[in-house]
Parts: sequence; C-alpha cells; structure tokens
Amino acid sequence: MEKIDYKKLYSKLYQPSARNPALIEVPAMNFLMVDGQGDPNRSPAYQEAIRMLYALAFTIKFLLKRPPNNLEYVVPPLEGLWWIKDSILDFSDKSHWLWTSMIMQPDTVTPEVFQQGLKEVKRKKELSSLESARFERFHEGFSAQILHLGPFSEEKPTIERLHHFMEEQGMQPRGKHHEIYLSDPRKVPPGKWRTVIRQPVEPKS
Repeated sequence: MEKIDYKKLYSKLYQPSARNPALIEVPAMNFLMVDGQGDPNRSPAYQEAIRMLYALAFTIKFLLKRPPNNLEYVVPPLEGLWWIKDSILDFSDKSHWLWTSMIMQPDTVTPEVFQQGLKEVKRKKELSSLESARFERFHEGFSAQILHLGPFSEEKPTIERLHHFMEEQGMQPRGKHHEIYLSDPRKVPPGKWRTVIRQPVEPKS
C-alpha cells in the first residue's frame, strides 16, 4: 500500500521558497479544528488542544487504513490561524490573540468518519477539548506565502518581507494570519524550524 504524503502531493502549499514570496491559490480542504484564545506559549488550553488534534488525527488515520478505504498516509502538519479582533497582531503581547488550530484531512474523511474518530478517542483518552473539536471544509483562496527558517520568536522580519511583497503586487491582507508548522519542536532545534507563513490577500481597493 503506497503511503501518501500530502506535503509532497501539495508541494506548492507546503514547500514554499524561503527566499521568494509567492502568490498561490489555496483550494478548499478538510480540516480538524479547535478554537481558543491567549498566548500559546503560556496557555494550558492551547497545549491541550494540540494533544487532542493529534490524537484525533491519528485515530482517523488508522480508521481509514482499514477496508474499504485502505488509505495509508502521513498525518499532515499542525496549522494555526491567528488574529486579534478589530486589530493587527501584536507580536510583543500575545495574551489577546485568538486562534484556530487545525490539521488537514484527506477528502476521504466525511462527517461520519469524524464522528467515529471522536467516539474512538473518547473511549481511550480523557481530553476536555475534544468537545470543542469540529470538522470543517475551509477555503482560503488567493494567498501570499513564504517559508520562515528559525524560531517563532524571529518570524517578524519574514512576515514583514511577505507584507512588502504583497504591497508590491498591489495586494492587501484579508482574513487571518496563517502558519503551518513543518518541524517537530521536540526533535528539531529551533534554528532549523521550518514554518510556512501565509496571508490571504485581495487586490487593493
């Protein structure tokens, strides 16, 4: 059985250049999602949400490996939408940040498979955030993105480069700041972390 790696299958979405920002069209995709608020570095709720998402994602992966689906794939990376209500993200104070953490799912995943996954996780683990999990079709559309190399605390210059590129292209931000975490912080030193920085855009009005 061939194992699908969605990072490779959708390389334009998950493998952008670290040198040259680009404009891309992001198609509608399935996601496991959970919402929250507060500084992710200090919030127990955020860490709990991440544990829950991975538990659910791996449970669904093993459900789909069984007949009749017989689907074998690498669980896609963790992603995050970040925003502040009626304001611009303040990277010096993350206490007011709102977030949606999410993991992309194959098109084979249906609401019924999602519910089955929830039941399996509930049976095996006690995760309070499981009640907040949802399955959603998310269409981000036209966006600008770039790859950031290094720790999250040093993202600001990369984000500024991306926004400068957007300005040059006659685009303005819309929607939420989006990050895709390609590296496992438990296994990779911060200097080698790889993070996709994405921002939905629209033509300047």
